[in-house]
Amino acid sequence: MNDLKTFRKERLARHIATLPKSGIREFFELANNMTDVISLGVGEPDFVTPKLIRQAAIDSLEQGRTSYTSNLGLYSLRKEICKYLEKDYGCYYRPDDECLVTVGVSEAFDLAIRAITNPGDEIIYFEPCFVSYNVEIKMAHGIPVASQTSEENEFSVDIEDVKKKITPKTKAIILNFPCNPTGGTLNLAQMQAIAELAIEHDLIVITDEIYSELTYEGQLPSIASLPGMKERCILLHGFSKAFAMTGFRIGYACGPIDIIGTMMKIHQYAIMSAPTLAQYAAEEALKNGRPEMEKMRETYRQRRDLMVQGMNDAGLHCFMPKGAFYTFPSIKSTGLSSKDFAMKFLEQHKVAVIPGTAFGACGEGYVRCCYATSTENIQEALRRMKIFVKSLK
Repeated sequence: MNDLKTFRKERLARHIATLPKSGIREFFELANNMTDVISLGVGEPDFVTPKLIRQAAIDSLEQGRTSYTSNLGLYSLRKEICKYLEKDYGCYYRPDDECLVTVGVSEAFDLAIRAITNPGDEIIYFEPCFVSYNVEIKMAHGIPVASQTSEENEFSVDIEDVKKKITPKTKAIILNFPCNPTGGTLNLAQMQAIAELAIEHDLIVITDEIYSELTYEGQLPSIASLPGMKERCILLHGFSKAFAMTGFRIGYACGPIDIIGTMMKIHQYAIMSAPTLAQYAAEEALKNGRPEMEKMRETYRQRRDLMVQGMNDAGLHCFMPKGAFYTFPSIKSTGLSSKDFAMKFLEQHKVAVIPGTAFGACGEGYVRCCYATSTENIQEALRRMKIFVKSLK
């Protein structure tokens, strides 16, 4: 029996077997097994994908456009992506060889990390952050280096801390603003400072723009548009959040030819091409989906204001997020750990939130609450939150 256990253990890749499970999915599964739970957990729009986008997918099926596309993606979609980035982000890319369509931004991020990382390379990222950054770097045999953000700094970057984290082994910096889970953003001065560091130390910048349309105080250009940055930036974006297209699994990456070409090799062998009908839907989103996207953004803004006010009224200090669709209230005043708070709130009041520690150790003392749900759900969740917090005093 011991020999069998050893055999089973040794046939697993050690660097994968030791990775933790997603803290988001842990609470999602708990909530999913309970009845009448209000979920402020999973970061997914509650809107149905706009009809014109759905219709484009239906049309592609009915017209028999169901075969493989180019490994890089539909050329017509790549053209629309490049037009969109030039108009809204100030970035010019060629659809022929500087743009790759992927299966969601998650695949684009994985491809980017694997394309640039050699064993031992250090990659700086900002915590709290989306759960995959740290583990994706480890899976590519790189070394993740976290620069912590804080509520005192509006969960934005600390340039001095970034400078301290740069070593001769540093390969890249990951920017994830607006941020999941905090809703923190960058200002132009911070963006310029990161660009100067990247140029000075010859670093690559991976900029994850998935929430960039969901900003509430004016949208900044991408760091890739700043002088000297296009040749060292990998711009990642997609359709899941802004266009409510999570199930379509369409993202993209734009960047220098050599990096996009290397990413395409991995994509070619592992994936072949993104789903064809979803690519046609994405093309329609870029052409005609802006009005629907803007309506959804305004609804999120109203929900954000409601959520922040309600959290503060409940006795939890809550930073006003400037982007994405999450609040990240402090629960330090309750005396509970983030995990205990989330577990008790779920068990006692049937509201699911995510412990801040799911997004990095510096998330302790916070929970993530997603406001991509109905106003009615938010109001009821806040009512229960107020009762719960009061019971802890």
